[in-house]
Amino acid sequence: MTIGQTASKTKAALAAAAVLGLPNIASAEAADTYYERAFVVAADARCNLFAPQIGAALHAATAQARGAALRSGAGEAELAAAAARARARAGAVSCADPQLATVRARVDGAFAGWLRTPRMVFPGARRSWIANRVSSTDANWRLQQMSVVGASPVAFGYAGKGDAPGLTAVVSFVGRSRPYAARIVLRDPVRVPRPWLAGDGLAPVSAQASLWATGVSPADQTLLAEGRRAGEAWRFPAAAAAALERLDPRETFAIEFHFRDGSVATAKFEAGDFTAGRAFLAMGML
Repeated sequence: MTIGQTASKTKAALAAAAVLGLPNIASAEAADTYYERAFVVAADARCNLFAPQIGAALHAATAQARGAALRSGAGEAELAAAAARARARAGAVSCADPQLATVRARVDGAFAGWLRTPRMVFPGARRSWIANRVSSTDANWRLQQMSVVGASPVAFGYAGKGDAPGLTAVVSFVGRSRPYAARIVLRDPVRVPRPWLAGDGLAPVSAQASLWATGVSPADQTLLAEGRRAGEAWRFPAAAAAALERLDPRETFAIEFHFRDGSVATAKFEAGDFTAGRAFLAMGML
């Protein structure tokens, strides 16, 4: 390939990134969208193109595009290769390239709307993550996915007061019996490196990792499911977020509630766009 051909391909990629780096995703081009957003993220890391809030919005959109690509049939190896190509292309582009300035201007304009967006729904195959950036003095959900165990609603995500919510599961059990412990159960990437998408979605016990809750307290009324008057809020360590982000967006994880009679109640959740939701929150409160 000649120098002229290389320059031409670089400019074409930059021009495409300026268009495909926008927030909307068409499923038919989800893998291409992921490549272009990964390119802009890599270019930003190298050339410091965007303010932190725009950078957070771009990271959210890139994670969202990756989830959309996986759900549309792209393979993990294919997306890893696309990300590697994007980083290589970004490394070959001059930070002073005028086409890169065009990308910056268009991405700034496209994601400016995200900065003013108070709430966003990140759909999954079966369940959605709902993100909320509205400031409140009351305890509220910043990032939430709903599930159920039996007749009892279970919500999981980031909840709390102020600007430092923690990973929390809120459950309102029917009846008087209450669990004495709770844990997140998910695939152990050391034992099983590839996504587990078979059976009921949960990896077998031999391939599972778990993170136990660090505490429990009565849940604030503002965190309860509609129609519930009481519930418990189980708090989980910050390390659980990194473990969830390592999952494939199509994978299932669960929260187990353990009772003193030896029984276990299990609420299932979808990994989905958890990473994108966290990045959306990183843009700050409104």
